[in-house]
Amino acid sequence: MANAINTSGKRKTAIARATLRPGKGVIRINSVPLHLYSSELVRMKISEPLQLAPEAIRNVDVSIKVRGGGIMGQAEAVRTALARGIVRWHNDPQIKDLYLSYDRGLLVNDSRQKETKKPHGRGARKKFQKSYR
Repeated sequence: MANAINTSGKRKTAIARATLRPGKGVIRINSVPLHLYSSELVRMKISEPLQLAPEAIRNVDVSIKVRGGGIMGQAEAVRTALARGIVRWHNDPQIKDLYLSYDRGLLVNDSRQKETKKPHGRGARKKFQKSYR
């Protein structure tokens, strides 16, 4: 087995970097254990790869650092980094196929970004109203 594996995941402006090492099965996100991290909805989103392959991190410690974006963007970035790490650690095509059939977003970054604001309006598409008629 490899000494350590580094993977990453992105969603909007959130970037997560995961490091997998041999250990006891502890997952830490920004040095906080997963079972204490944020709200229950966020924990459920992050633990989807673990629910699909429950034996995957039995002897693996996962340390994830995540920055940028909002709460759910960070959660989806963490989930992608974790799933990619599990696939690379075990090198098992069955786990990869399971993740891809469940949700392609587990292994593939979502490339959608916010459209930039343009001049003459309050947002990306909305324009200020004309009132000269």
